[in-house]
Amino acid sequence: MAEKNDLSDIRNIGIMAHIDAGKTTTTERILYYTGKSYKIGEVHDGAAVMDWMEQEQERGITITSAATSCTWKSKQINIIDTPGHVDFTVEVERSLRVLDGAVAVFCAVGGVEPQSETVWRQAEKYRIPRIAFINKMDRVGADFQRVVSMMTERLGTNPVIVQIPVGKESGFEGVIDLVQEKMYVFDEETLGQEVTEKDIPDEYRDRFTAAHMVLIEKLADFDDGIMEKFLDDTSVSATEIFRAVRKATLDLNIVPVFCGSAFKNKGIQPLLDGIIHYLPSPIDVPAMVGEGKKGEEIIRKADTKEMFSGLIFKIMSDNFVENLAFIRVYSGEIKIGDKVFNPVKKKKEKVSKLLHLHANKREEVDCLKAGDIGAVIGLKFSTTGDTLCTSGDYIVLESMEFPEPVIGIAIEAKSKADEKKLEETLLKITLEDPSFKISKNEDTGQTIISGMGELHLDIIVDRLLREFKVNANVGKPQVSYKETISAVAEGEGKFDQLTGAKGQYGHVILRVEPLERSEGVLFESLVKDNQIPSEFLGAIEKGIRDSLDAGSLIGYPVTDIKISLVGGSYIEDESTEMAFGIASAMAIRRVAFDAEPLLLEPIMDLEITCPDEYLGDMMNDLNSKRAKVVGIDTKDGLQIVKAHAPLSQMFGYTTSLRSATQGRASFSMQFERYDVVQKKRADEIIRKIRGI
Repeated sequence: MAEKNDLSDIRNIGIMAHIDAGKTTTTERILYYTGKSYKIGEVHDGAAVMDWMEQEQERGITITSAATSCTWKSKQINIIDTPGHVDFTVEVERSLRVLDGAVAVFCAVGGVEPQSETVWRQAEKYRIPRIAFINKMDRVGADFQRVVSMMTERLGTNPVIVQIPVGKESGFEGVIDLVQEKMYVFDEETLGQEVTEKDIPDEYRDRFTAAHMVLIEKLADFDDGIMEKFLDDTSVSATEIFRAVRKATLDLNIVPVFCGSAFKNKGIQPLLDGIIHYLPSPIDVPAMVGEGKKGEEIIRKADTKEMFSGLIFKIMSDNFVENLAFIRVYSGEIKIGDKVFNPVKKKKEKVSKLLHLHANKREEVDCLKAGDIGAVIGLKFSTTGDTLCTSGDYIVLESMEFPEPVIGIAIEAKSKADEKKLEETLLKITLEDPSFKISKNEDTGQTIISGMGELHLDIIVDRLLREFKVNANVGKPQVSYKETISAVAEGEGKFDQLTGAKGQYGHVILRVEPLERSEGVLFESLVKDNQIPSEFLGAIEKGIRDSLDAGSLIGYPVTDIKISLVGGSYIEDESTEMAFGIASAMAIRRVAFDAEPLLLEPIMDLEITCPDEYLGDMMNDLNSKRAKVVGIDTKDGLQIVKAHAPLSQMFGYTTSLRSATQGRASFSMQFERYDVVQKKRADEIIRKIRGI
């Protein structure tokens, strides 16, 4: 294991990609070749180390981010294998938040697929340096150059090829390294463990020369030394290329591109070298910036001598301990028995145990230091996105934003005895998964659980029944609609009541106006202090926001609305926060009803791949679902159709697409936006939900 104090020897990386591009298979090979696993686990056999949940093994997909650690050439690599299915995008989001670098895996046949774009944008948001691995070069239809072009077109990135494949499809033999100027062949009998280094064959010499020239030319844009040698037509050494590629990668100017076939055990060792050479250590990334008690900026360097600070990026329920809190330590160190402070919850916490993780196996350690990713046991108040710091210190690190759920189902305990267990278990899952929400339907009294998609809820229900042994009845999936307004309106709310000897008085005048889609809820105060003192503004805003959780149409949350406090009054000894909260709630309910409320529905972004001969049938089926086609591409006898469709029409789409195309089409779907439901359709939905 790398010397713990040498932060330059640590790599915190994530493996990310579209579903089925081969992330988990690639991770399994990394663990095998680094000696972490003594045998290779296969996803299709349900034996992958990183897919340890029953639900993952049965479905052959990754659901939860699994963390592990291994060593390659004396460097410690901490890896998080993230899910590829869009329903679990939150798992990717919170993993990327705490990682320093990432390996983006692309399928050599599918190329840049929709979820690849989503995770790429997430990595852009956190400014994470990346390298790309074009996997499945052994598959029929593999096209290395096409995937590189797609990276430029779809991701708007600058891919720089550092390896070229030798052969393709069933003839894929190995790779030629453009930096070392060598060919690597992987021995199939030793499961790729033996790597033979060869000179570049004559038939590949021209292709190598051209690709090497392109590499030098691209690096010349970012390195003056290479630019000079390029203009003088002087040869550039491998050391100079390594240095230039590393710097340009860390500066987010390029993405080095590798290739191989994880399943056929080819190309993984050079990828590991690439992780070591080109991805950052904790000291290569900018120092962590946090916020102090007064909102001032505080900088913490990745150094064990600094004061301790860390970010909790995931909470996991466990059968043996209360909760496991996954933490990335950014500065200082945390030890068993330490008392730490959570500035978000304003609570002190005690650390009873610290762990290093390998999927679902644990290794107890005495301390976690700057640059480490591990888990803490013993925290009572902390949740996902919270900061921990030294007791007596105060720093809040940037947290994470999580998307709103778009689909819900009703759930109820089968018997009175199961009610408490169901309630406790749902709260446990809410702690684990920030994209999972529980709500009560005021009209029916039903408990509604909401998530990011059918699969997300399917997995949660499966865990409730099997893992937590809860007996429950589950309804059919239903769409999480939202409400908004379409007109400007003004109205007032007045609460004036005598309670005991003292009066309660609050009076507000509110104006509401519609906002553009996805702008959320904005509140502003336009009143002076002599009208309503500023100490009551917090209570007014809270009263408004709490009321907007259930709109006037059919009780769905209200969004894309601006609320302005334009008037009101107070009485010195009688006005209270409670009175202003009630007055605000009364006002917003009245005024939102007058502002011509509208219903919003989630619109999904679809990409359907379909053989030419079934295009007509597939399009007819799509049209029947109120879908709007936004683009069609053609590739090798396949039509790739991009469309937007209401989520309400997409339940069971897998079955209808199969029957329209005799099972030969595939699709991926992710949330795009909320949009207004046409009046006639909205009236039908409202009548149905109200039971009229």
